[in-house]
Amino acid sequence: MSLPDSYLSITQPAEGSYKDKGSKFIGYVFPVKDLEDIKEQINSLKELHPKARHICYAYRLGFTPEEARYNDDGEPSGSAGKPILNTIFSSDVHFTLVAVVRYFGGTLLGVPGLIQAYKEASLEAFSAAEIIEIEPVETMEIRFNYAQMNEFMKVIKKYPIQIVEQEVNNECWYLLRFAKRIAREVKSALDQALTSY
Repeated sequence: MSLPDSYLSITQPAEGSYKDKGSKFIGYVFPVKDLEDIKEQINSLKELHPKARHICYAYRLGFTPEEARYNDDGEPSGSAGKPILNTIFSSDVHFTLVAVVRYFGGTLLGVPGLIQAYKEASLEAFSAAEIIEIEPVETMEIRFNYAQMNEFMKVIKKYPIQIVEQEVNNECWYLLRFAKRIAREVKSALDQALTSY
């Protein structure tokens, strides 16, 4: 499945908390790139909260249903990870991990109480997070003769293209970066400009 033109994610970690009948639920949201990232964040939460009863979490990496998962960490099935995952879906973010650390307060909350608590702690963390729109970009290397520079520059001026690196001699080399959504247009414009010469 190809990347969309843009998607939502969070800029940096944030946290929020929720209390119910003596139990404390601390929600965390993290921007993550991959499973390795997720493992690191969960491990650091375990170090940070060695006395916590549960650390339940959910994440959504890419854009397919298979890239979203949750873990109840010993809570009754579906009472923790699933409500956390639902807050990720309702916030419509990608490449995001949400973890909720639970300190047990001595009173059982029952499944409906747990669902509510994990959901609220996740929402509290989201309300502290900054959600931004991310536009996937593409990089491209291009070589051409110096005589074609005028045609090349016309394309560069026409589209929002960033020049990352360049070497200009008789043969010119450029490393360009542009939004994925205009990739086809940019490539075709460069093709035309540099072959029509």
